[in-house]
Amino acid sequence: MPEPVHVRELSTDDLDAAWELGRFAFGSDSQRPASTSTAVPGLTRYGAFDDAGRLVGKAVDLHHDQWWTGRAVPAADVAGVAVAPEARGRGVARAMLTALLRGAHERGAAISALYPTVAAPYRACGWEAAGVLRTVDLATASLPRHQPAAHFTVRAGAPADLPAVAALYERVSRHRNGMLTRQGELFDFFAADRGLPGDGLTLVEAAGDLVGYAIWQRGRGYGADSVLTVDEALATTADAARELVGVLASWASVAPTLRLCPLDGDAVSTHLPLESARDHERDLWMHRPVDVARAVSARGWPAHASGTVDVTLADPLAEWNTGTWRLTVADGAAELSRISGEADFRLDVRGFALLYTGAARARSVAQAGLLHHPAGVDPSALDLLGAGGPAQLLDYF
Repeated sequence: MPEPVHVRELSTDDLDAAWELGRFAFGSDSQRPASTSTAVPGLTRYGAFDDAGRLVGKAVDLHHDQWWTGRAVPAADVAGVAVAPEARGRGVARAMLTALLRGAHERGAAISALYPTVAAPYRACGWEAAGVLRTVDLATASLPRHQPAAHFTVRAGAPADLPAVAALYERVSRHRNGMLTRQGELFDFFAADRGLPGDGLTLVEAAGDLVGYAIWQRGRGYGADSVLTVDEALATTADAARELVGVLASWASVAPTLRLCPLDGDAVSTHLPLESARDHERDLWMHRPVDVARAVSARGWPAHASGTVDVTLADPLAEWNTGTWRLTVADGAAELSRISGEADFRLDVRGFALLYTGAARARSVAQAGLLHHPAGVDPSALDLLGAGGPAQLLDYF
């Protein structure tokens, strides 16, 4: 029988042990960031302790918000989950995630995302794979070149330009699903006294307004293996994107490879030769509701979506989600209200995550065994839960 563990929020006295646990789990550099030894606003650190008081596990709840069709939804994004090797396979991670979900629920979070090193333990706790953050390599010489347009100003950015960069990011991201708002105490803490986020910041302006930007890391060398890493490249118009891509293409003589994370269907991606892209890295991300009623009511919904469907939901780790609910969607808003009895549709919390994020439609969720319904009943009524998807993340945490 597994030995009991005791989960609580970490104090500053616990942070040395938490750093060491994480360093060994993730193979981190021995140089310790200052933020790991002090209290940080906008996150909650949890630790699991054995009967002797030794720290055997840790996890962090990041108090993010995510954009969902124009509205910011409070999230408990999970990071830094580590378990001591001697304690693995004994329910430590499950105990920590249960406590994290309860704490997140109490502080008002609605949804949660994470990047797993292995999916199975998180699936057992209700998270499900919902997307992939792709980092791709492109031949810089394959990018389209064009004559710079006279009505654009292209210049190097400075720290004073970062508020305008943040505002453009919001214009691009707020009507998508799943993107972080990059607002709140946690982002304010790490942004304080910060210079440029990369080696360089290239801005494209029209009549004094920022319409495109690229944040990039130069890397080393100028030979065949030289890489220009673009941390982010976004634009608000097709012409601005074309201008930005032209600037990136100009690096071809000294950085033959361009590395970036494309944002599906945005202005910049539609100008990239993605047919020749090679995957450099793929980071799976997973999602789950913290509170299903909040997850539905807090987000925006497409104005054309309308309907009502009843569903019985099972969530072993978050009992407040378990029960029978009526989903009503109309006029760009939705709500889940509790009803009595059992519905024809019986949905696992992992199936809820797939539908909510637009990662799968109801028929596929049923085929995966995460949605059950009577024979002859069309499950596609539950596609209403995924109206407005699919979701995408552009931040790794």
